[in-house]
Amino acid sequence: MTSDLRTRQINTIRALTLDAVKKANSGHTGTAMALAPLADVLFTKVLKYDAATPEWADRDRFVLSAGHASMLLYSMLYLTGYGISLDDIRNFRQWGSLTPGHPEVGLTPGVEVTTGPLGQGIANAVGMALAERHLRARLGSEIVDHRTWAICGDGDLMEGVSHEAASLAGHQKLGGLVVVYDDNQITIDGSTDLAFSDNTHKRFEAYGWHVRNLGEASEDTEILESSLMEAADLEERPSLLIVRSHIGFPAPTAVDTPGAHGAITDDEEIAAAKLAMGFDPEMAFQVDGDVLEAYREAGARGAAAHAEWKLRVTESDLDAGWINALLTGKPLPNWLEELPTYEAGSSVATRNANNHVIDALVDVVPSLLSGSADLTGNTGTNLATEPLTPSRPEGRKLYYGVREHAMGGIANGMALHGGILPVVGTFLVFADYMRPSVRMAALSAAKVVFVWSHDSIGVGEDGPTHQPVEHVASLRAIPGLPVVRPADANEVAQAWKFAVENDGPIAIILTRQNVPVLEGTIRPNQVEHGAYVLIDAPDPAVVLAGTGSEVQLCVGAAASLAAAGIASRVVSMPCWELFLDQDESYRQDIFPQGLPVVGVEAGISLGWDRWADVTVTIDRFGASAPGGEVMEKFGFTVASVEAAARSLLT
Repeated sequence: MTSDLRTRQINTIRALTLDAVKKANSGHTGTAMALAPLADVLFTKVLKYDAATPEWADRDRFVLSAGHASMLLYSMLYLTGYGISLDDIRNFRQWGSLTPGHPEVGLTPGVEVTTGPLGQGIANAVGMALAERHLRARLGSEIVDHRTWAICGDGDLMEGVSHEAASLAGHQKLGGLVVVYDDNQITIDGSTDLAFSDNTHKRFEAYGWHVRNLGEASEDTEILESSLMEAADLEERPSLLIVRSHIGFPAPTAVDTPGAHGAITDDEEIAAAKLAMGFDPEMAFQVDGDVLEAYREAGARGAAAHAEWKLRVTESDLDAGWINALLTGKPLPNWLEELPTYEAGSSVATRNANNHVIDALVDVVPSLLSGSADLTGNTGTNLATEPLTPSRPEGRKLYYGVREHAMGGIANGMALHGGILPVVGTFLVFADYMRPSVRMAALSAAKVVFVWSHDSIGVGEDGPTHQPVEHVASLRAIPGLPVVRPADANEVAQAWKFAVENDGPIAIILTRQNVPVLEGTIRPNQVEHGAYVLIDAPDPAVVLAGTGSEVQLCVGAAASLAAAGIASRVVSMPCWELFLDQDESYRQDIFPQGLPVVGVEAGISLGWDRWADVTVTIDRFGASAPGGEVMEKFGFTVASVEAAARSLLT
């Protein structure tokens, strides 16, 4: 049973949710109301945090995978003193507010990940728990020792990404991860039995999780607390706690209805719910002084633990610079000296160059953790180190298995946890399988290095199912995601300079086939400009601009044109997004007004009209044959580029 004060604390969360959603005339009321006791237990009895310092490195991480219930989290952040005000609650879902419709990391203090697309939060939580265990193994439990908590719902568990992530978490025996499944049995369309009859308990047990079904315990704070604490102590298995809740409780007619999933805005329903909770229905955003005081006390409780932690860090025998590098994800000083360079004339597949680079950086970028979706040796992500396993959590190489989507979501969780620079690889054509996670990385500014190899029809015999043609263009459509397609091995190294120094995600697109190291790419800091003049001539008549493996064709065509007395400029254009970030004068220097441009890329022509007057591209799917033959048959030859240039000069 709860005390009167605690009852009022819990009901304050519910009343704030009702008022905020009503005022916004938009939102999701029911889940936040139903889970108010769980939130109260978490933030007053279970979580390790210091509300005054939300970024404390050894805090517990809390992920609201059911991000539509954002008012549950915003209420707790306000009440416990994260710097969210009552006015922020009043401005729920309004322009410029700290309380958007779904939680957004980097905007609202105390929000660990951006959630909303269902299932993503579970994958993020798995990534955070993996990051914690990895850093604890390397720094010791005196510096890193916290837990990862998540709340999910039926929708999260229907989405495939949650299955992938849960499977890997079980395989990794990921203790310290506790997920509470809100089994309210309601979806937007109606009761979950319309489309969902899984035995979730048995499924998660089969994944290797500890599972406990708490039944009708959503209002019993004692059972919730003891179950959460028991699960937190398990070291060898992640935990799933199943709680049967009643969406919209205690609203008299909305409870257990699909309508409660959305916005409860009916005045009579809200008044009746408030009366049932002992609130004045005429008052909005009511927070009693003793309720706020109790919550603020809970929010300040972690300050002492935080201070003790800082003292332990100061007194640690480990090198302070090493600790800082691991906790912040920063490289060690002089790390740039380790970047490899390549002599012109050699021939290296850019995926192989990527592997050279990460092997060179592994000791000077301590946070680097590389892995792939069953293609580690094929994608240039195979660190020459031991793998990360349950018995070797300090390993720097993570085998994700054939789980592209979860790999992206888990990497986002690692990055947002802090202390990890995740590198994840697969074939470019399978970027479609992970696109929702890639979009979330860009939206969240999660510092993930997405490595996609086998980047064109040059893949060859595997045929059109494995030959990406539209993928680079589709990735360029994602705001906040620089897409780098290096021309050669030197551009790969420069792409990594940007990746380590950048504050968000990056996509590095790599070749399967060998490509020549070109004269002029060894000059530093060119890739970060997005495009640069690789070869120039006095008074050029035409610009030949290419990306990736096709830059070599531009170089060959320039030589052929020069032999015929036609001067040209070759522009390597590894990253359109970074080029657009340059000032107008730089862009004009690269592409002078009035000078015709040929764009060359083994992908679709979409977007090239911004830069080029004519293109050598491919606007159809590929074919199965040796890679060189496929490239030639589809016109990716020096002769084709030369012909395109001549067409602009006649």
